[in-house]
Amino acid sequence: MSLSSLAVSNHHRAAVSAVRRRRPPAVPGIPSLHRFSSSVHVPTAVGAKPHGPPPRRSLCRCILGPGGGALAQDAGATAAVLAGAYSLVLTFDTLTQRNLIQQSLSRKLVHILSGLLFMASWPIFSNSMEARYFASLVPLVNCLRLVVNGFSLATDEGLVKSVTREGNPRELLRGPLYYVMILILCAIVYWRESPTGVISLAMMSGGDGIADIIGRRFGSQKLPYNQQKSWAGSISMFICGFVISIGMLHYFSSLGYFQLDWTMALQRVALISLVATVVESLPTTEVLDDNISVPLSSMLMAFWSFGY
Repeated sequence: MSLSSLAVSNHHRAAVSAVRRRRPPAVPGIPSLHRFSSSVHVPTAVGAKPHGPPPRRSLCRCILGPGGGALAQDAGATAAVLAGAYSLVLTFDTLTQRNLIQQSLSRKLVHILSGLLFMASWPIFSNSMEARYFASLVPLVNCLRLVVNGFSLATDEGLVKSVTREGNPRELLRGPLYYVMILILCAIVYWRESPTGVISLAMMSGGDGIADIIGRRFGSQKLPYNQQKSWAGSISMFICGFVISIGMLHYFSSLGYFQLDWTMALQRVALISLVATVVESLPTTEVLDDNISVPLSSMLMAFWSFGY
């Protein structure tokens, strides 16, 4: 082959290679193929769940945005929950003063709602390590109020009427004080990552509180070993404690704080509710207040059942 024909052949190969590498010309109104292929999104099947547990979500994150800052979020959440707690007591105090509700019922409704609403507010705090301490400031402030009024260093008649049985300020230093101390304990030690704290507060606030209301109204049949407790109260505590515990567990689980095998969880919560109900029914109230015995027994059983 002559040199001239070889040069022509090489030139032909180079031209063909260039044509193959050349991208097709863009057509007006139609994106080029190379740009289209880089932006293709293949959706997952409808109803498919992502791998791994769902991400933990903070409800205030949607309001403050990603740049809101954990400190500002926790401070704002603390102020909001504190204002809500004060408003709750003030509302029931007003209802009691206007004779729209009995003092005993007002006291128990505060008992039920304050603990459950406090626990339900945990997701509005940030995901920082300090968030639990900010949340615990709310029951801590109430703890100080109880101590100050319990020792008659100040007088808050609305507080006394709302959370005591007989209107004696000294009562603030017993059941109500134990109650807020349990709130602090569960917030700091267990927080929202553990079923143990959630179940303990659900049994103390919801189960025990509803048992007293139902027992007073329908508790004509007393327990054979404790004439201060009734079958109606104990049965309602077991059922309501179980239902409220499951509801709160589902609430935190749906937000991604922990994942549960619900078949096993239902059985374990039923056992915990049974043990807490038996403990609450024992004639030990004069020695050990229900606001200590019920949450601590629930705490031990929940930790033994769930392991954390």
